Formats: sequence, C-alpha cells, structure tokens
Amino acid sequence: MTSFRELYERLVKASLEEDLSRELIKIRQDTIDHHQLDCLMHPEKHPPVIRLEDCVCSDQEKALCAGQCQFGAMFQNENGNITINKDLCAGCGDCIQYCHAKKLTESKDILPVLSAVYHSGVPVYALIAPAFVNQFTSGVGSSRLRSAFKKIGFAEMVEVALFADILTLKEALEFDKNIVNEEDYQLTSCCCPLWIAMIRKVYHELIPHVPGSVSPMVACGRAIKLLHPNAITVFIGPCIAKKAEAREKDIADAVDYVLTFQEAQDVFQFTGVNPAELPEDEWDHSSRAGRIYAATGGVSEAVKNTVERLNPNRPITVHTAQGDGVPACKAMLSDILNGKITKNFYEGMGCVGGCVGGPKVLIPKEEGRKNVYAYGDEAVYKTPIDNPHVIELLHHLGFDTVEQLLDNSDIFTRKF
Repeated sequence: MTSFRELYERLVKASLEEDLSRELIKIRQDTIDHHQLDCLMHPEKHPPVIRLEDCVCSDQEKALCAGQCQFGAMFQNENGNITINKDLCAGCGDCIQYCHAKKLTESKDILPVLSAVYHSGVPVYALIAPAFVNQFTSGVGSSRLRSAFKKIGFAEMVEVALFADILTLKEALEFDKNIVNEEDYQLTSCCCPLWIAMIRKVYHELIPHVPGSVSPMVACGRAIKLLHPNAITVFIGPCIAKKAEAREKDIADAVDYVLTFQEAQDVFQFTGVNPAELPEDEWDHSSRAGRIYAATGGVSEAVKNTVERLNPNRPITVHTAQGDGVPACKAMLSDILNGKITKNFYEGMGCVGGCVGGPKVLIPKEEGRKNVYAYGDEAVYKTPIDNPHVIELLHHLGFDTVEQLLDNSDIFTRKF
C-alpha cells in the first residue's frame, strides 16, 4: 500500500505541475488509504493531529496513550483505535512523539494552499512567524525569503513580527491601565495557543487576568483582510497548534490556512526555489520587541520595555515570570491559583525554548533562539512606540491614536 509520505509527495508534485486531477485518477487506481487521501485533500475536516492507520498497541498501551493528552482530546473508539476529538485537540503534537507505533502525524494544509496560489485568482499572502530566522537557509534574511515566496506565486510575504509589535503595544497599554496595586497581575494572551488553551480549558478561573488580545498571527491575518478584502492568508510557522487556533470560531475570519516550516520547506524543495539564490526584497519594519517573540522570555521583555517607554515614572514596574514548556506552564498557573503570586506579568510558552523549540522547526532551538535575538538586535527601533511604521499601519487600519487599541471592539481584540 502507498505510504502516507509517498501519497503526500505525489500530490504535492502534481499540484505544482498543475496536474492534480490526473494524478488523483491514477492514485485512486492504486492501493491507498482513502482516509489518508481525504486528510490531505480536505484538512479542514480533520483535527490538527491525524491517525494514519489502525492502532497496533495493546488496550493498556492505548489507555496510557489517551491519558497523556493534556487536553483530553484522545479516546479509544468502538473499533479499538485511538481517535482524536477535533474540537478538543489543541495541536501540541506531544502525542505524535509519544506514539511508539508512529501512527500519528500532523495535518497538512499544503494542497489547498497550492490550489489557492495557482487557481483561486485572488492574492495569497504568506504570513511568516517571528521564528523564521535562518530556518530555511543559513544567512538568508526576510528579504530573500520574501522573494522566494513571491517566486512560488504568493502575492506578498508579511512578517508577523510587525503585528507582534502592535500586540506588544496593546498589552503594555493594558498593563499600564490595569496594574495599579502590588497584588495586581496580568497573564499575556499574545503569543502561544497552547498557553491560552490551558488557561481556557483547565485554569479558566484566571481568565479575568488575561487581556482580550488576539495573537500576532490573527492580528496579521485580520489586518490583511481589512486592507485587501478578497485576499487569502496563509500563516507559516513552527507550530502545529496554530492549525487549531486558526479554526477557532471567534477568530476563524483571520487565517485561511496554516503551513508548518516543514511544509514550506517541502514547497521550496519540490519547486527548486532556493531563497539564497534570489535578490533581496525589503518591505517589513518591525522593532526588536516584535522580533524576539519567538523565544521564551521575548514577550515579557518586549512588554516590559514598552511599558517603561510609555510611562517611565510609574511606581509599579513590570516584574515577569515565564513558563517554558507545558509542564512548567501548568506548574506556574497552579502556583498562581494557590496564591503563590510573586510577579505581575506572566508569560507561557507551550514549547521548551518558545516557538524556536516548536515541533516543526528545522534547526535546533538553541540556534533558533540565538538567531532570533541577533535579528532583534538588528532592528532600528527597540519598542513599537518608537516605530513609525507601526503608527502608520495603525492609521491605515483606522486607529487615530494608540490608546484606541484598548477599544474592546477593535480587530486586535477577542473575548475569552
């Protein structure tokens, strides 16, 4: 029987050669798993993590497997197979690593993305996560990576770091407004979907301490669709959980598809596009604050510096703590619930190291962190309040003042 990887590669190559229909006819004549085919052709119908084949483990092993899910999304069905609940799966990807039989893998949006790029007739935007630095080719910056996506057929590549700037400014304003006593504290909502899923599904008592902000991914997608209403948006990052986040009902208007870095690398490989060989194409102007979001501690540093820039004389300064990985996040949230509050700004990252330690990164997290901070050091502006490009973009989006980011009806807000 054709393996999932073989099926995937055949369909991707056929899509790039605009020969998908004929390839599908050939494939259906072969011995294939039609469930796998449906997962590739219609990923929106399936959870972020999919089961490839029947489980071969014992019932005891299956029970242990299901019990390891942090979000209760796995269960054993009537046929004895592990099944994943689409609505509960947060896309952390831990189960893929735990599955000794290697029967689980992440969902792939690559086929509908290629269809959108080549056949939709509307502009398709690539939204690149802040963790991108040197992921694909060492020494290649955003300018050549932008050229690569445009050569493939995307209308434009936008750095999500620019919208991390905006969310940094929003959370700094929230902190300056709401943290007025020593016992007050705020939990960031900016970045990690696993962090937010933990708070919403397990530690929901803490929701009042979470400002109602969307993630930079959602902010970027919504802004593009506001400025270009017929556009299709594709987020590209190291995270499987972003596939789940993009489908959440209250924010599903922002991002149409999510590709992992590995999927994007496959596109480069199959098309023969090498970013290192392409000319530079400058466009984005993010500050250091937005660029360092991809590493644990980056959000805290960004918000702290921006609060100090907004109100350097405020009596209560930003004191931060970070949860690095799901177990550390859970321990930190449990401590907060138990009254062990020693800080006033808490940041959680579901992956150890932050986004640079995500399940679909292409380089080691230590190298990724180093690259992200080096890119941050290259920024002309330290904080978003100093960045004229942020202010200009906000004006284009209808914001006359930065304080309007506190308006609960704006495109950068959600209700938890």
